[in-house]
Amino acid sequence: MPRRARPQERKTAPDRKYGNVSLAQFNNKLMQRGKRTTAEGIIYGALTQAETTTRKPGIEIFELALKNAMPLIEVKPRRVGGATYQVPVEIRADRRTSLAMRWLIQAARKRPGKSMADRLAGELVDAMNNAGGAVRRKEETHKMAEANKAFSHYKW
Repeated sequence: MPRRARPQERKTAPDRKYGNVSLAQFNNKLMQRGKRTTAEGIIYGALTQAETTTRKPGIEIFELALKNAMPLIEVKPRRVGGATYQVPVEIRADRRTSLAMRWLIQAARKRPGKSMADRLAGELVDAMNNAGGAVRRKEETHKMAEANKAFSHYKW
């Protein structure tokens, strides 16, 4: 981290089909080895599959799934007098979205299924309904923060 100025935040261009910035960021996280069109095909295929199963617009499904997977607090290790405490802290908005996207993609990759579009569609629909791996991960994070609430006075 630089000592003087904060690094400038880069703006992400909106995606091609829906014109949504968060969907473009999701695409960038899903992309492997620079294959943007492959990642776009996976996302758009997953959104159309989710549309057919839920009869809702795909972008609405994505936004709701992302919102349900976003954690509010997390624990960070804080060393005080030789002991390390897990201190619950609130998460900045950009880190919340980043964690939610990362967890959605990880949960989709772990799911059984034929194609990545099928697995991602299933994970998005599950996250929209407050179920699935990403939402479970969020709940685990919240439980850990709740259990360590006694150490919240060690915030820095």
